[in-house]
Amino acid sequence: MTPLENEIAKLKTELVSMWILVQSQLNKAKESMIQYDKDLAREVLVKEKRVNSMELKIDRDCEDIFALHCPVAVDLRFLLAALKINTNLERIGDIAAGVAKYVVSSTVNFEMEALESTSLLRMYDEAVNILTDARTAFEKEDTMLARSIFKRDEVLDSINDAGPAAIADVIKADANSLPEALYILSIMRKLERIGDHSKNIAEEIIFYVEAKILKHSGKENKLS
Repeated sequence: MTPLENEIAKLKTELVSMWILVQSQLNKAKESMIQYDKDLAREVLVKEKRVNSMELKIDRDCEDIFALHCPVAVDLRFLLAALKINTNLERIGDIAAGVAKYVVSSTVNFEMEALESTSLLRMYDEAVNILTDARTAFEKEDTMLARSIFKRDEVLDSINDAGPAAIADVIKADANSLPEALYILSIMRKLERIGDHSKNIAEEIIFYVEAKILKHSGKENKLS
């Protein structure tokens, strides 16, 4: 392998490590919500600093490769994509921390019945699965899998759109559940954004593998 190829391989490994950490943050935030485990939620908040430091390191490594190797063609596309993927992963990490903050701030437990009736748990699982598949697409350079994310994001959008009505039903059933219901609605809004960030990542995967720019293109172009 050339020096540039070695640097690209190391950068890809760093991005995958960042991905795994962000997924872990999301899963721990979900567990803290279900179990009303404030200590686990605080662990997520502490590790958010690690996510931020990894983002900065990856950015610096990309800048060093640009400066030292002047990459072209697929290597250049990979580096440009890596910078944007890195940013989107950091923002998903922020979302995990945001969920953890709700758990720490909440004075009431999240009732399982409310989590299920609002489809929050289903939405959470789908958001994590989409992010996991985006990672697989990145590692395997699988643009077909990357394209599937655009369609699957619609599931998150539909649950989010139905959120206000579902939350209203929870409040009608028990007026005392208002604080909990508002937290649930806020978490749904955050999970919807995970879908948006995952779509951004999918676009970058397709860009560096196929040299196709999908940003601002129509739905038909993204799926074909």
